[in-house]
Amino acid sequence: MKEMPKAYDHQGVEEKLYEKWEKNGYFHAEPNPDKEPYTIVIPPPNITGQLHIGHAIDETLQDALIRYKRMSGYEALWLPGTDHASIATEVKIIEQMAKEGIDKRDIGREAFLKRAWDWKNEYGGRIVKQLRKLGASCDWDRERFTMDEGCSKAVTKVFVELYKKGLIYRGDRIINWCPHCKTALSDAEVEYEEQQSHLWHVRYDAPDKSYSITVATTRPETILGDTAIAVHPDDERYTDIVGKTVVIPVVGREIPIVADEYVEKEFGTGAVKITPAHDPNDFEVGVRCNLPVMRVFTDDGHINELGGRYEGLTTMECRKKLVEDIEAAGNLVKIEPYGHNVGTCYRCHSTVEPLVSKQWFVSMKPLAKPAIDVVRSGEIRFVPERFDKTYYNWMENIRDWCISRQLWWGHRIPAYYCDDCGETIVAETAPERCPKCGGKLHQDEDVLDTWFSSGMWPFSTLGWPEKTKELDYFYPTSTLVTGYDIIFFWVARMIVFGMEVMHQKPFSTVYIHGLVRDEQGRKMSKSLGNGVDPLEIIKQYGADSLRFSLVTGNGAGGDMRFGTKKVEAARNFCNKLYNATRFVLMNIGDAEVGDIDISRLDIADKWILNRLNTMIREITANMDSFDLNLAAQKIYDFVWTEFCDWYIELAKPRMNGTDEEQKANVRAILNRVLMDSLKLLHPFMPFITEELYLNLPNAEETIMRSAWPKAKAEWDYPEEAETMEEVMDLIRATRNIRAEMNVPPSRKLKITLVTHGARAKALEACIPYIMKLAGAEHVAIQQDKHGIPENAVSAVAQAAEAFIPLSDLIDVDKERERLNKEAEKVKSDIARSSGKLNNQGFVAKAPEKVIAEERKKLAAAEDMLKKLEARLEQLNNM
Repeated sequence: MKEMPKAYDHQGVEEKLYEKWEKNGYFHAEPNPDKEPYTIVIPPPNITGQLHIGHAIDETLQDALIRYKRMSGYEALWLPGTDHASIATEVKIIEQMAKEGIDKRDIGREAFLKRAWDWKNEYGGRIVKQLRKLGASCDWDRERFTMDEGCSKAVTKVFVELYKKGLIYRGDRIINWCPHCKTALSDAEVEYEEQQSHLWHVRYDAPDKSYSITVATTRPETILGDTAIAVHPDDERYTDIVGKTVVIPVVGREIPIVADEYVEKEFGTGAVKITPAHDPNDFEVGVRCNLPVMRVFTDDGHINELGGRYEGLTTMECRKKLVEDIEAAGNLVKIEPYGHNVGTCYRCHSTVEPLVSKQWFVSMKPLAKPAIDVVRSGEIRFVPERFDKTYYNWMENIRDWCISRQLWWGHRIPAYYCDDCGETIVAETAPERCPKCGGKLHQDEDVLDTWFSSGMWPFSTLGWPEKTKELDYFYPTSTLVTGYDIIFFWVARMIVFGMEVMHQKPFSTVYIHGLVRDEQGRKMSKSLGNGVDPLEIIKQYGADSLRFSLVTGNGAGGDMRFGTKKVEAARNFCNKLYNATRFVLMNIGDAEVGDIDISRLDIADKWILNRLNTMIREITANMDSFDLNLAAQKIYDFVWTEFCDWYIELAKPRMNGTDEEQKANVRAILNRVLMDSLKLLHPFMPFITEELYLNLPNAEETIMRSAWPKAKAEWDYPEEAETMEEVMDLIRATRNIRAEMNVPPSRKLKITLVTHGARAKALEACIPYIMKLAGAEHVAIQQDKHGIPENAVSAVAQAAEAFIPLSDLIDVDKERERLNKEAEKVKSDIARSSGKLNNQGFVAKAPEKVIAEERKKLAAAEDMLKKLEARLEQLNNM
């Protein structure tokens, strides 16, 4: 037998094993007609990213499922890849160029894209290498990138097909604009945060001052783009002036008063300013009322030429100056403090400006219906189920999706415009000339929203639009694992594209996990300085410890609190498991390990095999129902408590005995229980389980390709297991007495068990175990309490009542001396506290909290003295 080192070295083990796994192709999956497929596509991390704690929990859960299914006989494919991340990557390249004093416009699109690809080739694989450190068993032979040739071909084809169906169109619409990133954003890319601002009440007067109307706004800078004031058609206060005009304060431009049901007449003054170019609701009013659209903001957040004297100011500078001018003109009625939700860019967190722009859109209403129906029918289910409400709420209220981005890095929109006749051509391959007039063409400058290509990830990565054997076998995929924060961004769009393009669901189950928070429950962020670097945790504690700490104590969909104490506890578990394996192997030595002989099982053996059966059934059920946290906790409890703390101790006397056949059977049981335990633990702790498994007799080439344990009917011993549990409960009760009375381990006890009937007979077979584990020199069983000393200490358990003579537990003279000393000390404490509380000066001057604390101390000391005196009286009567 190869001797194991005394301590587990995770750093030496993890790198060595991963290289072996990858070299031997253990992660690879191929279409196999003899097996059922199980597929997970990785949520592709951005090429700009580094492994963070969110990735760590996401990949750990996916890896646990893949390893479980692989061992369960499925052809399990975990398909990896990365996302080109248009905005994030372009920002990185621009920042890099800025350090060199270069602007992207100076070098042009082609040179910029060359730089971007060079950057991707140098840094884009960083996170993929980091995933390996975590133990991710992805099929790296099939790694994809959202801008590789195959995925790009899929993106172009889908765009063209949707355009031909009229589901993609180009038009002037209100969009979300990030003035910092200088690009449009979809609704899903806008994050709302509560901000404290003001509500400015501004009066608009009639040209002849004969009437006026007051409106309130949170964005006074948009007044420059007002094209109407709207009131409700049934609001009698304004019936006489609908159709008339008012003058925009300071600006001097006349705008009409229109009637539209959008206005809530009970809210405020019942009148609202309408700025179609800078508010989505105003835009709709403008369409219904045929109002002009005046866009007064530039792409970088300044006022344009339509802003008159305010041209060139930033929107915030304009706000300040315009409010001052309106106040000077006498039209500022009042300013109120006001808290409201403000849209911010999900990437840079700048305030988003709604504005009108010519963009490309996907018409979402027709696409949303089948995507809603496939979830309602149960073909796709969310785990936990409550997240389907989030999905329905988003999909049932969905607006058209703005998919064009004013960037250079990404999938360029396959639309071409004729320089001569203005014809628009959308095609998979670039036409040489305009098919209408033969004129010269130029391609659209914009790229597609990153989520457009990510939405095709489940099928583009498997070869679509080609009809590949992988697509036929592995699609639809099985499970999607992701956080609840990208249900809108990604999950919804994959379902939409799956139903539209493939006419099939993209996956069967969406397994949702929560966010990882710090120990105080706060979101991890750079500003709070509470972030955790998973790579540092792995370096210090090992990947297994990190993975296990992320899975345990956290149910599906719930946020988890993360701290190093959890990781340390997992590391301690690794050490416990390692030491238990060393013990088993030392006791096996060079002996052969055969099958378990059920004819030679005693009650302890039957108990551990019955418990192993129970664990296999329950953990398998937990894995199938996505209760991974319960599965991990159960195998932890079984290994630590039942196998290490109990069965190994129960096995030691027989391993040290002379019955060779019995020793051989115990060795077989130890080896089998340990081997199956390692298999049950493997999805969560792949490295240490592989390392220990390979040291066991009868191990296969690798644990990850071995069969998942199955319960054996011949190992079901419910009655014997129940009896053993009762014996263990009795031993625990006896140990508690020893602990409470500070009895040293060397002092052996005389224990009398009072019980009757079948239990008495069952306990007789367990006397050797009770003697060893309860520290007894003699154990007797009787039917009643006859002959038991009056001063015996008792412990009540389900199996029996245990009685121990007090003289066995303590040296009476020494205990009396100790109790007297303790009583004197407590009397001194009582005298001190009483003195303080009887001192009127102390009571008058001390804070109430201090006095209350002193009274509490006195009451506790008096209670302790009563107990000590009662114990002394008991000893004096012996």
